Parts: sequence; structure tokens; C-alpha cells
Amino acid sequence: MKSARGKMLGLSRKPINRIRGTNMLCKDPVQVYCRLKPMQFPNDISCMRVISDTTIVITPPESAVNFRNTSNKEIQTTFTRVFPPDATQKEIFDTVALPLVENLIQGRNGLLFTYGVTGSGKTYTMTGDSSQDGIMPRCFDVIFNSIMNYQTKKFVFKPDKLNGFDVQSEADAMLDRQSEIHAGLMSQKNGKSGKLRKIDSDSDSNPVIIRGCNEVQTLTIDQDNAYAVFVTYVEIYNNSVYDLLDDDDVRAKTLQSKIVREDGNKNMYVHAVTEVEVKSSEEAFEVFHRGQRKRRVAHTALNAESSRSHSAFTIRLVQAPLDCEGEQVIQDKRVICISQLSLVDLAGSERTNRTKNTGQRLREAGNINNSLMTLRSCMEILRENQIQGTSKMVPYRDSKLTHLFKNYFDGEGQVRMIVCVNPRADDYDETIQVMKFAEVTQEVQVARSTVTKLDLGYTPGRRQANKIFKEARNRLEKEGRVEANGLEIDIGLVYSLGGPFPELEMNNPHNDQIITNLMHFLEQRINKRNILRADLQQKQNEFRKMLSSTEQENISLKVENAALKASNSQQKKKILALEGHLGKTEAQIDSLICKLNNANETIKNMQQELKDRDMALNQRLIDKQRVKQKYNTKIQVETDKMNKELEVKLRQQREQLQNQMKAQDDKLRLVKQILVDENDINSEKIVSKDVPSVTPVRVADVTKRLVPCTDGRSRKDKAMVSNPRYRRSQSADRWIDHRPGALVPLGTVLQPLMRRRRSVNRLTDPKEITDGASRYCLVAQEHDTDGELETKLYKGDILPTSGGGAQVVFNDMECLKQLSPKARKRSGPAEIDAQTSLTNHSLETHNKRPRVIN
Repeated sequence: MKSARGKMLGLSRKPINRIRGTNMLCKDPVQVYCRLKPMQFPNDISCMRVISDTTIVITPPESAVNFRNTSNKEIQTTFTRVFPPDATQKEIFDTVALPLVENLIQGRNGLLFTYGVTGSGKTYTMTGDSSQDGIMPRCFDVIFNSIMNYQTKKFVFKPDKLNGFDVQSEADAMLDRQSEIHAGLMSQKNGKSGKLRKIDSDSDSNPVIIRGCNEVQTLTIDQDNAYAVFVTYVEIYNNSVYDLLDDDDVRAKTLQSKIVREDGNKNMYVHAVTEVEVKSSEEAFEVFHRGQRKRRVAHTALNAESSRSHSAFTIRLVQAPLDCEGEQVIQDKRVICISQLSLVDLAGSERTNRTKNTGQRLREAGNINNSLMTLRSCMEILRENQIQGTSKMVPYRDSKLTHLFKNYFDGEGQVRMIVCVNPRADDYDETIQVMKFAEVTQEVQVARSTVTKLDLGYTPGRRQANKIFKEARNRLEKEGRVEANGLEIDIGLVYSLGGPFPELEMNNPHNDQIITNLMHFLEQRINKRNILRADLQQKQNEFRKMLSSTEQENISLKVENAALKASNSQQKKKILALEGHLGKTEAQIDSLICKLNNANETIKNMQQELKDRDMALNQRLIDKQRVKQKYNTKIQVETDKMNKELEVKLRQQREQLQNQMKAQDDKLRLVKQILVDENDINSEKIVSKDVPSVTPVRVADVTKRLVPCTDGRSRKDKAMVSNPRYRRSQSADRWIDHRPGALVPLGTVLQPLMRRRRSVNRLTDPKEITDGASRYCLVAQEHDTDGELETKLYKGDILPTSGGGAQVVFNDMECLKQLSPKARKRSGPAEIDAQTSLTNHSLETHNKRPRVIN
């Protein structure tokens, strides 16, 4: 940047020492272009004028801050190229961006900045409008025009999330394509498509730019490679990196910030950024607008839609060679070549006194200015290190902007910058700072990219050869040639003298390496040509031999064909005779088939008849069973009727017997009363010498069953003699309560009372009876004739014997029984007394030992 008097703006800076040698050939300076924005209003005053294609003159206006202290009234600024206000978008693209696209296709990296104050036309230069496309859409057009017929199918190249790519087989790529289609259908079904996150800006959304005329240029590419294009779109807002293409954060209110990392090749990248594969310029431009709708813009005093963040749209071109047949991409990650072109739209530097920003907008402006100052500081330190040979640390990490593009300045790549300026006098103070930054940037040198291509030894032009071979085979198939199905792809017929010529551009007159490389390349081409000529001569001789043998084989085939024709005529005669015999045989077969069908029909009819008879027999059996069931039912009814009648008769007889027993009981009571009275009169005449075993009333049968008779025994087998007079006092009695088995609880109010007792379940030891016990009680339960539960207590005396043992003499029985009252009419008093007496007698009968009257 020079003034009109030839003085530099930075007087303290030393001139660049251009060192001659091989190192200077490997570096290129950053190329800075300047574009002037047309004046918005006719009354605006301009402070700039273009004097040549590379120089503009800046005149400080009186409104400048340091106008009085400025000694040089006019300042000359030199750029790589200056574009006047009437320059077209195509002119700028052809000059600035087209070489970067060429390097991208050749495998080199590129970086393009647009820099300037707010409202200077940076975004317009990058994207354009509906009438004229900007740099970015024209880059898409040229790239896809060049690789359109050489693209891979989608998902053949897949990002590995580490700034690299993997090569997938066609089967895996097809699965990913099907998954993408299914996900798209599901999102449309759920109504999720088109729902975007609300933009955090003052305006509702960014306007959609309509494409203008498409670029028709094409570039030369390697036809033996397969290509794929991926795009990423990030913004740097308040010194944080955000992914504008992240679909996971569509419903979130704010995007999630990303981190910047370094890959294995020392290249910086945004970790976990979304890389979208695009197959056309329209699809790529649509992806750009999808992210553009999320970018933060706001209204300021200087611009209705001012960018509040730096945006970086990166185009990544992935290419890999085809296999030896020119059919599929080589499944080797090492042969992949990845190049990228980053298009960076920097937010404009602002002054608060002009934008009138406050609050959030003021904080955004501060972060924008800080990142631009960090970029300027990095450029100044790089320039100082390159000029003076120092090794000061460049503060790339002070800002995400410089950290992300660090590898372009420390590594390899081509860097270009478009400085957009507004020539209005009101913007002079901001514009002069932009010019100073442009001066520093032009003096920074960046290493030139070198592309190392692996020589796999495959034949150049194999893709085209494969295509021609397939077209020829398809023509043969359409003609009906059978041999076309067995043809295998053979690209050995393709000849090539070698690869493309080396670079012939000479930047130094003392560089003889280019001529040496060219001579070596031409010698290789000559040797290759001689080899191909010898190979062609050999193939011609082989073809002559093959043609001669084919002629001889043709003659022998003609002779053989004549013999085959004669044999064919004889075979035809035999065939005619066999056809006649075949006709007769077929007639016989038809007759036999007819007979067989008749026999089958007869068998079917007989089977049907047999089935009908079986059904009739089964029906008869069913009827017989039904009749049997009917009579069984009648018999059962009659039986039940007779049983009921018998039960009624039995009940009547039982009542009669009960009445008779009642009458007998009355008689017995009278007899007993008489006996008692007689006993009282003749009590002194009672003789009690021998007391025979007397059984109680109504228990004679039980006593006979339980107490064996001792009168009929012989003296040889008689039991031990006992003393029946051996009797203790009743107050000192001790009972043996024998309850065998499980007894049903009585639940009666009156219960047997035995004060001193020992309960046993079974008698296993004689001591249980002889050990101090004098009375024995056996409890038994059984059903009476009416089916009611009846409990009987058999009581007896335990008498010691002369042998030391004991015997039990049963002399009493108690019968416990519960009866339900009968449902009948109320009886008279006499009847009630008789019934009560009978009930008491039947419930409990206890007879004392009878006394013998002399």
C-alpha cells in the first residue's frame, strides 16, 4: 500500500527479502483482491477512485477522525486485482474462484475469505442474488459439470467422523441408501419435514435466493477416478462453532456448540460436524439454504440484515481410482484423495458509535471485532516470522476462526481474500483499517500444495475402455449373437503413452529442473511408444496366424457340414416313421385311459354306496341307544318312586315301634316304682352273698358282646379269680378315658364328667390299667338306623386279680344322641310329657348296681 509520494503506510516495516532458491518456489503469497461496491445514492461522496487494474487511490474526507493530523492526503493501495463497481459476478468468479476450483479437482486445498465492513457486499459476492449468482453457486456448477458422469453412487464414500472417509462396497452402500429413503418416508409421515428451529435473530428468516444463470464451464479431470462431493456449513458465533446442518437440533431452541480438533494429518476440523453428500449443484445449493435459514442475522443501523457470525461453507471433493477393469472403486482407504475448498464469509467489523448497538448486539459486535483482531495479529506475526526469520508463537487458539484455518497458513493450500469496500466517505475510518489488514495479508506466504498420486500400475483410460467394451457387447446381444454372453471385460486393448505432461510453468529462470523433468518424461513416452509398436507388430502376426487357421478350420467344417446334411435327411425319415408309430400308441393309450376312468367311476359309486350303508347302520345304533336310554330313565323314575314309598312305610313302622317302646317304658317305670317301694319295706331281708353281673336295661346285647361269660369255662383254662366286692369309694375313683381313633366333637351341652382321669388312645401295656385306676370308660361312635351320629360310653370297674393283674367288668353304658325337633303341629300337654320322658330315657340311661332281695 503506497501513498501518492511513494511512502509506505507502515514506515517501521522492513521490505520483504525475496530469497532465491528452492524454498521460494514452494510458497506463494496470499492473493488479495479488492471489489468496490456501487454507490447506493447519487448524492453520496466517494473517497476512492480506480487508477489501474491493481491500484486504487483513497482520499481522506474532512469527516475523517485524523483528517487534520494526516500528512499524506492521498493513499495508493495495491492489490492483486481491483474490481470496479461495474464488475460482474462472472468476472470475479473467473479471476478469483475458478483457479481454486481447478486446484480442488486436482487434489489441492483452497481457502477464500470475503472481508470488509458491515454492508460492503461480502454476502452478495459470495452467494449473489436472483439475477446474478455469486461465487459459491458458480463453484458448484463448474464442479458438477466436470464430474457429472464420473460420480460414484451415494454412500460409496462414507465419512469416518475423523476428517477422513471410508470406502464401502456396493452392497453396504445400497443398504445405506435404502435406510435414507425409509427415514425420509418416516419423516414425511410424521410431519417432521419442513419444521426448522426458530432462528435466534431479529428477522424471521433469511430470504431464499433464487438461482440465476448456471455456469457452463467444465474442467479437465482424471477419467479413471470416481468422485463424490460432500459439504459442511458451520458458523462461528460469539467465539463458538455451531453446525448449521445438524438435523438433531431442529427442535432445540439453540444449537449445540462443536469443538475444533486436529486429525492425523495435522489438519484442523470441526468434530462431529454434519457432512452431507450432494449429487448436483441444485441439491448442494438447497443444503446451503437449509443451513442459511439457521444462520444468525440481525437488523442494525448500517444493514437491515447484518451477519452476526462468521460462516464457513466447505466443499470437500473425494476421489479414488477405479480397479484394473475400470468397474468399481478400489476398496482401499489409502488411495483416497481428499481436497477441500472453504468459502468463508466474515462478519463485518463495526463501530458502536455508528451501529448504535446495545445489549446482545453490542456483545456480538465485540466478539466479531475480537476475532478479526486475532486474525490480524496472526497475519502480522506470520509476516514477521517469514521476513525476519523468527519463530514467534502465532496465537491461533485465541479465536475459533484462526484455530479452524490454522493448517492453511502453517501447512499447505492456496489462500485468497476478497476485500469488499464501500467507497462512501462516511465509511473511510473503517475502510482504512481494512486496507491495513489487506496490506499485511498480502505479505504472508503460504506453502504451495503438492499432490502425491500413487502409481498403481493400472492402464490409463480403463474407464472409457470398459464403457466401449460394454457398448460393443450390448450391440452383439441385440443382434442375437450367442457368443456375446461369454465375453469377459478385457481392457488390454487400450493403449496409452503415459500420464499427463508435468507442469511447465517457470517461475525462476535458473530453474533447470522443469526441463530435466520434461526430457525424462519424453524419453519415457518414446520408450513406451516403441514398446507399443513392437506389441502391435506381434499382435498383427498373431492375428495372421489365427486368420489362416480359421480358414483351414472353415474348409473342414464345410466338409463336415455336407456329411451332417446327409445324415440329417436319414434321421428325418426315421422321425416320420416313429411319429406314425407314436400316433398309434397314443390312440391305444387313450382307449386304456377311458377304461380306467370307467373303472374308477364304478369304484367311486360302490364306495359311496358303502358309505351310505355305514351311515344307516350307525343311525340304527344311535336309535337303539336312544331307546335304551329312554327305558333306563323310566326304570330309574319308577325305582325312585318305589324307594320313596318304602321310606314312607318305614317311617310309619318306626313311629309305631316307638309308640310301642314308649308303652313298654311306661310299664317298666311302674314295675320299677313297685320294686322300689317293696325294697323300702323289706330292706332288712336283702341278701348280698353272691352278686351276679347284671346288665343295664336296653344294653343286654352290648354287655353280652363286650363281657365274655365265665360260667361255661372249664377249670383248666379259666381266668384269674377276681374279687367283685373289691370296691373303692366313688370319691377316690380314677378313670381310664379310652378314646380310640379320631372322634367327632359332640358339641352338646351335657358332657361326661370324670374328675380324675387319664386319657389314652390305645391299650398297649397292662400297667395302664393296674396303675392306680379303678374305673374304665370306652368311647365309641356309630350311626343309628336313621343315619344320625350316636356316641356310646361303655363303663366298667377295674378289678384286681389274684395273679397281680386286673380285669374290666362292664356294667353300664351311656348313649349320647342329638335329635332335631320335628316340624308338626303343637301337641297337647300329655303328649308333650310322654315325648319328653321318652327323649330323656333315650338320651341318657344310667342303671345303678341292682340289689339282690332274699
